[in-house]
Amino acid sequence: MPIYQRMGIIPRKRHIQFRQPDGQLYHEELVGTQGFSGVSALVYHLHPPTIVKEKEIPWSIAPRIAIPENLQALSFRGFELPAERDYIRSRTPLFVNADLLVGLAAPVASMSDYFFKNADADEILFIHKGDGTLHTMYGSIPYTYGDYLVIPRGTIYQLEWNGNDNRILYIESYSPVRFPGRYRNQSGQFLEHAPFCERDLRLPGQLETHDETGDFRVMIKKQHKIYPYTYGTHPFDVVGWDGCHYPYAVSIFDFEPLTGRIHMPPPIHQHFEADQFVICSFVPRLYDYHPEAIPAPYHHSNIDSDEILYYVDGDFMSRNNIGKGQLTLHPAGIPHGPHPGAIERSIGKKETAELAVMIDPFRPVQITEAAMSLEVKDYFKSWMGALEPIG
Repeated sequence: MPIYQRMGIIPRKRHIQFRQPDGQLYHEELVGTQGFSGVSALVYHLHPPTIVKEKEIPWSIAPRIAIPENLQALSFRGFELPAERDYIRSRTPLFVNADLLVGLAAPVASMSDYFFKNADADEILFIHKGDGTLHTMYGSIPYTYGDYLVIPRGTIYQLEWNGNDNRILYIESYSPVRFPGRYRNQSGQFLEHAPFCERDLRLPGQLETHDETGDFRVMIKKQHKIYPYTYGTHPFDVVGWDGCHYPYAVSIFDFEPLTGRIHMPPPIHQHFEADQFVICSFVPRLYDYHPEAIPAPYHHSNIDSDEILYYVDGDFMSRNNIGKGQLTLHPAGIPHGPHPGAIERSIGKKETAELAVMIDPFRPVQITEAAMSLEVKDYFKSWMGALEPIG
């Protein structure tokens, strides 16, 4: 995040003495990225954040790859992923390459007895079902259906759910997640034509300082393994922080669509970017208003990127027989486009209520065994109806 924030109490200058009421020093921690040249935050703890009491044997969560190289349109029924009580065990990778990992999770219970930290990647959690609160040392953020939770790498967090029917699409990015540069001016402020702005971001609030000692389990994800650590003090013993490295939420419902007289290309839907992929939000919007417009997208070839679409809600006008939580993968190298009948159905329509998340990796993804267990058979043949005689 390029927007400077501060919460709680902090000293007047960086890296100077900052003492507690009893005379002890607060413990300053720099949470920095990209070798001290990326965004960072300075955090002030009651206790050193380094007190490790135990470390346990790590276990592997490496994705099991079913299809390492793919040139076939595929589809997957995401809501058929079985629910799991535990958050970590519910996280199920579907697609992976050197730049990102895309998966689904269906946790039943809150993370009440441990904390989680991804030491490899920024995370984007899209909340499809459920609501609750994201707890971090930077403060808490309530979340609900339609929210993106952007959690920078190295952030220790807990998810507290209000119910047990929860569904998440999650993306792990091995490069920093940011907003598209074309939406911002040279100072980093959002421009007037951007589809969202600073007011739409929900930043951490309700900073709660936990002055507790004991056994606090932190599950650390590193290189496709979980390393269980037990710390002697509560990870959220923070009295204040400032900087540009912190989690935030933004709702897909606050994305304001850009429209035109004729069909606009997918980059108008872009919400986030990283070094080798982009994320787009398809939201309810008015259709194209040229008198001869065809609202359905034209056939197109993914020459530079795979396309992963996650269907959230509504009637997605270019696809037949698509349900909530379903995913499609259209790989680079072969064209795809509207299903048979979709183009004619779209003509004359004034608006759409579709809701979807699109991820475009610029390098091919590998497909996991877990993904293939959710496969919609013979999806690549779903355009065969176009061969039916007309009239």
